[in-house]
Amino acid sequence: MRKGFTRRPKADAPATATPGKNYITPSGLRRLQDEHQFLITRERPAVTEVVKWAASNGDRSENADYQYGKRRLRQIDGRIRFLRKRIEAAEVVDPEAPRKGQAATRAFFGATVRYANAAGVERVVSIVGADEVDLERNHISWVSPLGRALLKSAEGDSVVLQAPGGTEDLDVLEVRYERIPVEPSREPPGAEASSRELPR
Repeated sequence: MRKGFTRRPKADAPATATPGKNYITPSGLRRLQDEHQFLITRERPAVTEVVKWAASNGDRSENADYQYGKRRLRQIDGRIRFLRKRIEAAEVVDPEAPRKGQAATRAFFGATVRYANAAGVERVVSIVGADEVDLERNHISWVSPLGRALLKSAEGDSVVLQAPGGTEDLDVLEVRYERIPVEPSREPPGAEASSRELPR
């Protein structure tokens, strides 16, 4: 295994992660867009109706439905603003897009990497955006300690993971590019938009 290597990417290699960039896969962007659309077209209007109904019931200062509804609207508006900024800053990288040269053999954003630790325990992870992290599916962020350790590595390389608990040597066994399935956006439990009718 090659240890202590430092390599500069060739011209045809994609840029490695740059601070401030919101790299994301097509599926991850779709999930953000779906959540944004749900909040704007269904959840916010539904909560607004509940607030109007609660306001019509008299004293707002002691009206729990009204107070909760206003608080929920602030939360929704904050989430909408956050999602809008993330979507506008998104730089989509498709893991399935054809790659040439070292871009096809080295771990960049969107790579799925199989590696082993010093004890020989193997693990497979996919390097995704900060908005797509899913530890149950082994989707790790490119800005995480493990993501940073694996970036630019190739099959046969050894890398050092700098984690809060100490350092660990990892052997890269395989780097491949394939579709990374992302859990789609789902209507959250208890969403007002899922209610069949408003209170009367």
